[in-house]
Amino acid sequence: MPSLVFDGDCAFCSRCAAVARRILPADCAVIPWQSFDLAAVGATTERARREVLWVSADGAVTGGAPAVAAALRAAGGAWRALRLLGVLLSIPPIRWVAPSVYRLVAAHRYRLPGGTAACRVAVPPLSTTAPGTPTGTTGRP
Repeated sequence: MPSLVFDGDCAFCSRCAAVARRILPADCAVIPWQSFDLAAVGATTERARREVLWVSADGAVTGGAPAVAAALRAAGGAWRALRLLGVLLSIPPIRWVAPSVYRLVAAHRYRLPGGTAACRVAVPPLSTTAPGTPTGTTGRP
């Protein structure tokens, strides 16, 4: 069964999930990761905290903007027109920009309508060291 897996501790995500329940067909589950067997699909808690996941009927897992696009492509009933939006999110150049927009929304979801302090996601700091440089050095000669 296809599943949209979201952060049940996040009010903003829970509101988005409520919308997803209305637009997705009955054979699609919309479930918080806290109640989902992530290990069964090869996903981690860390990943589920960071991004929404779409688990296709064949068990393939996508996350973030591609997961949103997949869920929109699965829209059913009166919401079938949203499938076009899912397709648009999947083709260049929109596909190239969508992950950045998704990360921006995810990083600030606690500020969005319905968001609370519990929605805050820790964003790793930007590194100022060169790749492969031991921690505590700048990589400069």
